[in-house]
Amino acid sequence: MTAQYSVFGVPNIPMIEHGDSISDIIIAAVSATDQSLRSGDVVCLAQKIVSKAEGQTVSLATVSPSAEAQTLATATNKDPRMVQLILDESTEVLRHKPNVLIVRHKLGIVGAHAGIDQSNIDHQDEERALLLPADPDASAARLRDELREQTGADLGVVITDSHNRPWRMGTIGCAIGCAGIRVLDNKVGGTDIYGRTLQATLINRADAIASAATLVMGETTEKLPVVIVRGLNSAQTLADGETAALINRPLDEDLFR
Repeated sequence: MTAQYSVFGVPNIPMIEHGDSISDIIIAAVSATDQSLRSGDVVCLAQKIVSKAEGQTVSLATVSPSAEAQTLATATNKDPRMVQLILDESTEVLRHKPNVLIVRHKLGIVGAHAGIDQSNIDHQDEERALLLPADPDASAARLRDELREQTGADLGVVITDSHNRPWRMGTIGCAIGCAGIRVLDNKVGGTDIYGRTLQATLINRADAIASAATLVMGETTEKLPVVIVRGLNSAQTLADGETAALINRPLDEDLFR
């Protein structure tokens, strides 16, 4: 039997506002396509709609830059108010140069600008910025519980975001929040096809799923913030108790600090 899976976007997801029920919106949008969520599905959501629903939008008019933010803004050619938000959301500034500020987010994620974004949000009345969800793993868990309660399907949830990677050009989709899936699949101690013992094989299934979903979501004007990944081996894919926080490499293993 040929191994295969499908990845498809859920059309007609409306613009999300603070307080919206994403689970209700997903179920209604899926039903409108004459489909339904199935056990084994992994529902992938763009971080932006989760942040919007949770009220993570900030008006830049309310931000007062500190002296540190002013200095970093000059060095990076950035709005001091945006730099202050980045500092507020981070525990450490790792690198900076003009137009780039690399930090360690409070969630443990290392990346550009603490994941704060101004694209695909409404700036009609005032300039705004969108922060990451305060606890994306908890957000994923709540959404999974709501979807399971309403559909009866045993499924997983992945919240995705676009990340750069060291030594590689361009962004890919990565998992920042997970519930109901096997995040890391540790194969150490197993064997390869020749019987050789595996010494360091740790598969990041969450990021692989997020990356596949992002190819369908797009990152500009596609308007497909919800994607369903269907057909993956449930025994390998679904699991309880694992979160995206497991992906962050421990500081004592970081060779590039």
